[in-house]
Amino acid sequence: MPMASFIPLPRRLRLALAGLALLALGACGFHLKGATPLPFQAIYTNINLDSEFGARLRRTITANSPGTRFTDRRQEADVYLHQISESQNLRQLSLDADGRVEEYELDLDFQFELLDREGHVLLPPTTLHGVRELPYNDRIVQAKEGEIDRTFKDMRNGLIDQILRRMSSPEVRAAYANAADRPVVPMPDDKVLDASPPAGPAAIRP
Repeated sequence: MPMASFIPLPRRLRLALAGLALLALGACGFHLKGATPLPFQAIYTNINLDSEFGARLRRTITANSPGTRFTDRRQEADVYLHQISESQNLRQLSLDADGRVEEYELDLDFQFELLDREGHVLLPPTTLHGVRELPYNDRIVQAKEGEIDRTFKDMRNGLIDQILRRMSSPEVRAAYANAADRPVVPMPDDKVLDASPPAGPAAIRP
C-alpha cells in the first residue's frame, strides 16, 4: 500500500493557525504558564471591563487567580490597577521603486501602574510595547485598513499576559506584603475609561 504523502502548510498559515489556537485558549480562560495566584483578593481598575480588552483581562486574571475578583468600587479594592495611557502609531517601513508604501510598522504602547488602597506603589509606571509589520497593497486600501484595526486589537489582547505576569511577580508580592515601606503617591483619578479602543493612527496612504 502506498504511503500517504503530506503537504507542508505555508509558514504564514501555520502561524495563523497557531495564533487562532492561542486566542481560543485565552477566550476560555486558560491558566497562564509562569503566572501564580495574586496575593490580593479585590481589584479595582479604570480599564473598562465591558470592552473586549477589559473582559479578556478579567477572564484571564480570574482564571489564573480564582480567589481574586474585580469590584466596581475602589474603596472596596485591595489594589488599583491604573491604566495611565495607551497609544497607537503607524509608520511607513519600506517603499518600492516608485515610492509607494510596501510595508507598514504598527506600534502600540500601554502604560499602567499598581497601587494599594492607600496609594502605596506596588508596581511603578510600566510601559508595555508591541510592534508588528504589515505588508501593504494600495489596490485594496479598505481591506488593509480593516486588517490594521484587527492587528491593533490582537496586539492589545496580547498585552494581557504581560500585565498578569507583572502583577503576579515576586517583586509585586513582596511589595504588597510590605506596603508600608513603599512610596506613596496621590491616588489618581478612578474614572472608568471609555469602552472604545484609543484613537487609531492617521489613515494609511499609498
